[in-house]
Amino acid sequence: MKLLRFGETGREKPGVKIKDKWLDCSGFGEDWTEEFLENDGIQRLEKWLEDEADNLAKIDPNTRLGSPIKRPSKIICVGLNYSLHAKESGMPVPDSPILFMKATSSICGPNDPILIPRNSTKTDWEVELAVVIGKKATYVNKEEAMDYVAGYCLHNDVSERDFQLHHGGQWVKGKSADHFAPLGPYLVTKDEIENPHNLRLWLKVNGQMMQDSSTSDLIFDIPTLVSYISQYMTLLPGDVISTGTPSGVGLGLKPPRYLQHGDVVELGIDGLGEGRQVAHDVFNQ
Repeated sequence: MKLLRFGETGREKPGVKIKDKWLDCSGFGEDWTEEFLENDGIQRLEKWLEDEADNLAKIDPNTRLGSPIKRPSKIICVGLNYSLHAKESGMPVPDSPILFMKATSSICGPNDPILIPRNSTKTDWEVELAVVIGKKATYVNKEEAMDYVAGYCLHNDVSERDFQLHHGGQWVKGKSADHFAPLGPYLVTKDEIENPHNLRLWLKVNGQMMQDSSTSDLIFDIPTLVSYISQYMTLLPGDVISTGTPSGVGLGLKPPRYLQHGDVVELGIDGLGEGRQVAHDVFNQ
């Protein structure tokens, strides 16, 4: 099942994609939240749709999409989780997952603009597979970790490299500006993805392919990440784990290249849909 949320910013409504149609699920009476997932929401929604799907209003395909998850408690990101990306960043392949947080206020829809922050000179792109947690996870064993996964979505981990690397060495500063976490278009439930470790992920800037890789190249796989992170913090339903980006980011180019006003970023992952974001330098005009 593909869950989505649609409508103007801050007033999104819940919906689903069935075949080639977007359907309004407002009548279900719940949004796609932590509470929804915690209370077997996906299973309840599937049962409700068996009776109601034919009666649901269709959503205009030109309607804005928001993040498919409403206000997760946290976004945990994994750094340097593809070997070639570590190499292009000039850093060693890590012995254990590198973790950092991304403010949830950075979340936006999959086709919303990328807002280049005030005083930014190095706003970069990063296509990533995001894992959405389905139930509370504390001290989870690797062998049981996939039981705690609700599904997956597409994420652009937009990053300001100067803020990230030269403003005190705290990566969160370069990761958390408004509109730095476009998510979606869908939360795709895990039953629809046969093997999340064999998905093509790609990203273009102004039509030029910049990143084109596969999740088969992950250094630390999804069970490892869920288990590892749960040793340090409790994961709640709806929490997002962004699993890292492959090579091809602007920082790694020679010379480096960063987003400018009007640049068009397109990205996608097999089975999870695509996003399109236009960079806007609204703070530096």
